[in-house]
Amino acid sequence: MNNVTRKKTETVVVRPMVEADIDRIDELENIIFSDPWPRSAFDEQLDEEEGWGSIVALLGDKIVGYACYLIVAQEAHLTNIAVEPIHRRKSVAKQLLEYIIETVEDLRAEYLLLEVRPGNTEARAFYEKHGFRFLYRRPNYYRRPVEDALVLVKYFDVED
Repeated sequence: MNNVTRKKTETVVVRPMVEADIDRIDELENIIFSDPWPRSAFDEQLDEEEGWGSIVALLGDKIVGYACYLIVAQEAHLTNIAVEPIHRRKSVAKQLLEYIIETVEDLRAEYLLLEVRPGNTEARAFYEKHGFRFLYRRPNYYRRPVEDALVLVKYFDVED
């Protein structure tokens, strides 16, 4: 008899962020980042200003990750992406990023930019795996602790 126990894997569902999500997003933001966005920044994401978007990743009914982006003309910017530490390395960030890439490509963006701390080697490897390349260094971008940002870019093939 086989004594191997198989773990049931839940499906990650990605959907647009709604106001009821903000408490959980704010909680995660403060757990994950040393320089977290204020709650008001997420409230503003939902004001439906032209070009802003925000999504959440759920396992069951629990939010385990989220991401925000901005698109202006042909330029898209990944402004925030985060996954609860216990749910990392389970393709949550990949699904969030793929959702955003598909969305901004559909909106005819020519490229997607993001900032990452030079010391965040795990995030840098994740982005490089998904086709992002170094563009330039932005001095003293982060506040706590003060650190430069590496600006990465992913170009899209846009047809006329």
